Amino acid sequence: MVIYKAKDWFGALRHFQTSYVIQVLLRRVALVGGYGSLITLIDQHWISVDLPIDGTFFSLLGILLSLLLVFRTNTAYDRFWEGRRQWGMLVNNSRNFAVLMDSLLPVDDSANRIFFADTLSNFALVLKGHLRTGIDVAELEEMEDGERESLSRYKHVPSRIAALLMHRLQVLKQQRIVSDGDLITIRSYHQAFLDITGSCERIKNTPIPFSYSFFIKLFITMYLLLMPFVLAETYQYFTILATMFAAYALLGVEMIGDEIEEPFGLDCNDLPLNQISQTIRRNMHEILTGEFSVSLPAQPEVADYQKVN
Repeated sequence: MVIYKAKDWFGALRHFQTSYVIQVLLRRVALVGGYGSLITLIDQHWISVDLPIDGTFFSLLGILLSLLLVFRTNTAYDRFWEGRRQWGMLVNNSRNFAVLMDSLLPVDDSANRIFFADTLSNFALVLKGHLRTGIDVAELEEMEDGERESLSRYKHVPSRIAALLMHRLQVLKQQRIVSDGDLITIRSYHQAFLDITGSCERIKNTPIPFSYSFFIKLFITMYLLLMPFVLAETYQYFTILATMFAAYALLGVEMIGDEIEEPFGLDCNDLPLNQISQTIRRNMHEILTGEFSVSLPAQPEVADYQKVN
């Protein structure tokens, strides 16, 4: 995710070239500009390309297209914000779980404290990989009895991590470290982990309907293809600039919607899941083990994306 200061106008503009969407958009705008130039040159030097479509009708089409794009962008952002809200809930529930366990476990019970710190950290890391390209076992915390390496055998690893947490809680209950009342309270946080996982999977596995996305893309394409024919007679060579500016606005909004509707990916405007999961990892160790300096991956947290061609 691109990190910037919204109030720093010129500072935000410096990130213009860092967005992969902008790079692709400029190439498409250049392509539309070349098409507009060809139509304009034909109109000015060879034959008239004026179509029997007046400016009023074309403006009405533009208004309709704008309304569709507004709805499209709002729908995509709702998915983006819902994904961020679920990961915010994961941060809160992880901290609540850790604080409660810190109050229940004896101060000298380092084995259980380390177990819960590692396992709660691993849940966030596993969920990140589960929603992206796959789980990297090497980045997880060490677990007991080779459990970390055995996670690769499971198809739904977040459920396995949740099961390990519940198994240990049942052991603590039998040892009378955790009472029945404490277990009821802990279960609400534990259940929230799987609820968050299901919500994120719903967002990931339910894309915008193809017919709706295809209709908007086709509408934009036809609108931009017709624009030089409508404007060439009146605007002459300024038709090229007008067509490119319209392409920048229309294609840009549509591409932004395509990118943010899948918030868990590795595009530059997707959610910084690596940064959030590492924050959870650091918090778990601070709360349960008192470790204030947890080793983090070598890559910078803000570089939480890659350019996908």
